[in-house]
Amino acid sequence: MSSGNGAAGEGAGSRDPAARRAGAEQLAFIRETVRKADVPRARPRTWRGAPLADDLPVARVLVDKGLLHLDRYFDYAVPAGMAAEAQPGVRVRVRFGAGERGGRREGGGLVNGFIVERCRESDFPGVLAPIAQVVSPEPVLTPELLRLCRSVADRYAGALADVVQLAVPPRMARAEKKPSGEPLPPPTAPAPESWSRYPGGAGYLDALARGEAPRAVWTALPGPLWPEELARAMAAALASGRGALAVLPDGRAAGRVDAALTALLGSGHHVLLTAAAGPEARYRRWLAISRGSVRGVVGTRAAMFAPVRDLGLLAIWDDGDSSHSDDHAPQPHAREVLLLRAVQGQAAFLLGGHGHTVEAAQLVESGWARPLTAERETVRATAPLVRTVGDLDQARDPAARAARLPSLAWQVARDGLRQGPVLVQVPRRGYVPRLGCERCRAPARCAHCAGPLRVTGAGNTLDCAWCGREETHWSCAECGGLRLRANVVGARRTAEELGRAFPGVPVRTSGRDHVLDTVPAEPALVVSTPGAEPVAEDGGYAAALLLDGWAMLGRPDLRAEEEALRRWLNAAALVRGQADGGTVAVLAEPTQRPVQALVRWDPAGHAVRELSERAELAFPPVSRMAAVTGRPSDVAELLSSAELPGNAEILGPVPLAAAPPGRPRRPGEPPSGETWERALVRVRPGSGAALAAALKSAQAARMARREGEPVRVRIDPPDLG
Repeated sequence: MSSGNGAAGEGAGSRDPAARRAGAEQLAFIRETVRKADVPRARPRTWRGAPLADDLPVARVLVDKGLLHLDRYFDYAVPAGMAAEAQPGVRVRVRFGAGERGGRREGGGLVNGFIVERCRESDFPGVLAPIAQVVSPEPVLTPELLRLCRSVADRYAGALADVVQLAVPPRMARAEKKPSGEPLPPPTAPAPESWSRYPGGAGYLDALARGEAPRAVWTALPGPLWPEELARAMAAALASGRGALAVLPDGRAAGRVDAALTALLGSGHHVLLTAAAGPEARYRRWLAISRGSVRGVVGTRAAMFAPVRDLGLLAIWDDGDSSHSDDHAPQPHAREVLLLRAVQGQAAFLLGGHGHTVEAAQLVESGWARPLTAERETVRATAPLVRTVGDLDQARDPAARAARLPSLAWQVARDGLRQGPVLVQVPRRGYVPRLGCERCRAPARCAHCAGPLRVTGAGNTLDCAWCGREETHWSCAECGGLRLRANVVGARRTAEELGRAFPGVPVRTSGRDHVLDTVPAEPALVVSTPGAEPVAEDGGYAAALLLDGWAMLGRPDLRAEEEALRRWLNAAALVRGQADGGTVAVLAEPTQRPVQALVRWDPAGHAVRELSERAELAFPPVSRMAAVTGRPSDVAELLSSAELPGNAEILGPVPLAAAPPGRPRRPGEPPSGETWERALVRVRPGSGAALAAALKSAQAARMARREGEPVRVRIDPPDLG
């Protein structure tokens, strides 16, 4: 990477413009002559006249400016008094933008940064500004972490400084003053225990304990044992003397794995990294990891960058959860970051969950990872009975398929309440009503690009949210229906309806800002939004109702079916097995593929079929895609100036709707009163890196020229609706 001068604008002090131009031309001529002669450059000096470090007097600094046109290192002089502390990886304060204005020398503003390298000379032949302050002698940006951040920035077309800001937590001075202690000896390799339920499970743990690097996609069996199984995999890697890192979608799941690992190994072998710990405690634990005192880490999304030494295992649970995708630029996904780390560090990899994403299926299909699944007999013995509204139910109740709570749901709820708590899952509030077939509720999609259809304009015009083409003669591809519908009923109203229907039965709610961790085993109705389901004590729920399945399946998103199945599986996995009377009623069209996959409890098969269809249509993850969002003129200018790969296909642009009144603006939504557009750029496999590099270069050039307004570029957008 090219380096620059942090004191931009330094030069001769003459006030004569002609003299300054002549001096600049002479300086350019001298610089070119020196470069061609390949003679040693002059020793750097500072405009403050401070003595320099005797050894390696130049520091390359990553300045904390998350701007693409400044995405490079800047050279600064190292004063002699800071030579001992100004080591690679430490935090510093430097003056950025210094120069001469009106014949007067100005120092520029102080900004934060990290030293990435110490060297003998600089490519810049002029006067270097000195480092203003060494904030802390703690080397927090290690070479391994810097290399990872650079890889993530390149993959997501982002600035290195933005990724480093995600990877290194804010400094807490008191935490740095406390010693972290010595690491404990490696624990004893654990017994396989419940891993024996999976063919190859015990062998996977043995390979980890031997120091090998097996890679697997693990389809976990339903029930409460998955935290213990994940803890045993981590313990096996720790037993080999290496590190282990597990990333969970939320603090509740991380807490369960933390408790399981503590029960297995005791305290001292690992730390828990979640936001609930508070800034100081979190930074203290992060330092213990960076210093090598602890080699095991369990945490949420931000833990994907935890600087674990000598990594032996990288694990992620439920990679389809949207919490794994960071909202801050450049918006990396934890799964992709861990995959990069596994490749760079030649470490083992474990992707686990009750569901199965298409990315997981792609890892298995490519041979990069092996499947780790149970036999069908074991699955049938541990999974609950899944019931749908069939022909017999419709014969008894003609409105069974159209009713929100048909007689099947009431029967399952009544029977379940005799044995224990009953879980009721309701789609999360806030879904934007989109369109589906009134007869079968299949999502309405564009005939040209298979994008979701929407209603726009005063005349209720039907057009595509991806390519913008108007649809004038829509008919359902599944059943031939010609009528559309869309609506959603929220969790609070559902709780009120159930409370009136089952008088005397406690009704508990979990979701939004009030999320329950556990519920007692006594009979009760637990109404929850997806992802907020509490764990039922003493074996799990007696039954579960999965309501409004058509609302999840009808979402205008490429991942609608995958996401619906994932949420259903996560809820159904909390229900007792069929042998113990556990029953799940899913209220959705029984012929839909996700419903059938739930009935068979076959998430891997559903993901494989979904992957094959996406391959035919060149949809992600088979292809790579970027979303470019902004004002119409800015989007058009960026796409026209970018040197896109030859196989790039541009879909759109299409206008974006602003946030409705009363709802906060989401990332990527236009401000009130402005018109924004979004274009999708799609490339074939193997061109993803070229696509990211082209968009990053074009964005940096526009920012350097200060042309137009910034454009939002997101690689692999999770929401393509």
